[in-house]
Amino acid sequence: MKTKLNDLIAFTAVAEEESFTRAAARLSVSQSALSHTIKGLEERLGLRLLTRTTRSVSLTEIGKKLYDSVAPRLLEIENELDSLNALKDKPAGTIRISAAEHAARTVIWPKVRSFMVKYPDINIELSIDYSLTDIVAEKYDAGVRLGESVEKDMIAVSISPPLRMAVVATPEYFEKAGKPAEPRHLSDHNCINLRLPTYGRLLVWDFEKDGHDVNVRVEGQFTSNKTTFIHDAVLAGVGIAYLPEGMVLEDIKAGRLERVLDEWCDEFPGYYLYFPNRSQYSPAFSLFVEAMREKPE
Repeated sequence: MKTKLNDLIAFTAVAEEESFTRAAARLSVSQSALSHTIKGLEERLGLRLLTRTTRSVSLTEIGKKLYDSVAPRLLEIENELDSLNALKDKPAGTIRISAAEHAARTVIWPKVRSFMVKYPDINIELSIDYSLTDIVAEKYDAGVRLGESVEKDMIAVSISPPLRMAVVATPEYFEKAGKPAEPRHLSDHNCINLRLPTYGRLLVWDFEKDGHDVNVRVEGQFTSNKTTFIHDAVLAGVGIAYLPEGMVLEDIKAGRLERVLDEWCDEFPGYYLYFPNRSQYSPAFSLFVEAMREKPE
């Protein structure tokens, strides 16, 4: 036996109005349709729920028992739906994001900071992770990767302009060790390596000039899995570093670092926010995606 929710809503309306006419008007249905609904409910239950006379409608003992049980639950459901509808005007909830440190600092955080001020009921949890995290398995709402690394079955939204890498060291280092004129000359230098979490390999330094690609595996005294430590190390004069351009531009302008092989560092796709392809998203998440989206200038 299957009782429809609408049948119970119709029953509670009649019980509260004590009139088929008023209940029909409240539900915006015809009186005959309402009467047919109640009759069908009684037949399926095999119970008499209402006592009808020409002048009034009242609950039977069984009907009152059903009403006392069902009415509070229907009210609870109605209140919950009202609260969900209210989220359209006042979005709330928690959004969990996985991103590498550079993306988190330079792209996500500047936008999240103003986003949280605008939407104080939306909580942001930002997890720093350099690995290619399975955001579905780890229950993240979204992740951030370079465009070339986003899986094809994900929705990807551009959140940054194209990026460039920069090869840098202190003026003192270059005065002592000389400057590499080509990528292959890096083998003669003390280079600072980045250890990637995926399979534990070292980052290969990628270069391109006039359609000619060069991939260099460098060696050096210091290796880290965090770009912030590599940045600290290159400023300390340890050696040559290969870092996102935006991370070292101020140092270059201030003379703390010098750049080499600039003509070999081409642009590549920037960061993308990626997330599963679902038919519906919460209002809070939809607002977050729009806030992160890279806007053309």
